[in-house]
Amino acid sequence: MEKIRCGWCEKDDLYKKYHDEEWGKPVYDDETIFEFLVLESFQSGLSWYTILTKRENFRKAFDNFNYEKIAEYSDEKVEELLQNPGIIRNRLKVLATITNAQKFQEIQKEFGSFSKYIWEFVNGKPIYNRPKTLKDVPATTEISDALAKDLKKRGFKFMGSTVVYAHMQATGMVNDHIEDCFVNR
Repeated sequence: MEKIRCGWCEKDDLYKKYHDEEWGKPVYDDETIFEFLVLESFQSGLSWYTILTKRENFRKAFDNFNYEKIAEYSDEKVEELLQNPGIIRNRLKVLATITNAQKFQEIQKEFGSFSKYIWEFVNGKPIYNRPKTLKDVPATTEISDALAKDLKKRGFKFMGSTVVYAHMQATGMVNDHIEDCFVNR
């Protein structure tokens, strides 16, 4: 019997694997949270599938999403990234990634970890929405609005409410698997 999944992931096996094994599963380690912040910021204006197919290229290009290294990237490294056909070559997004790595570390210093900071927005535990259909899944919420506003105030770039909500879904702060999806079983 075929598994029932959220309709957005039926494109191919890469999407199914991401849906089945990662999307909506709580992430508390700063390294993975930062990886998704980078990927979600590059996804802004594009499809998640585009980013997912380039994920390994991003991983190699951005030093395995090591935020300490990224925070120190030179102009030469930026130019190298902008020549890399395996990633999204958008200067503003590349520069935003460097800024975001720096701001990420500032939040770590203030809160002890970025995870502590970000999970406070959902009181430390995932929100289970159990939407009936994909149409019932919002693009933003009051929480993503508040988090995006706070990130912007702290200097983050490419972190609007839609990007932030997608990040919350990806890292399991919000579980938006449809009601009938096998992941909810």
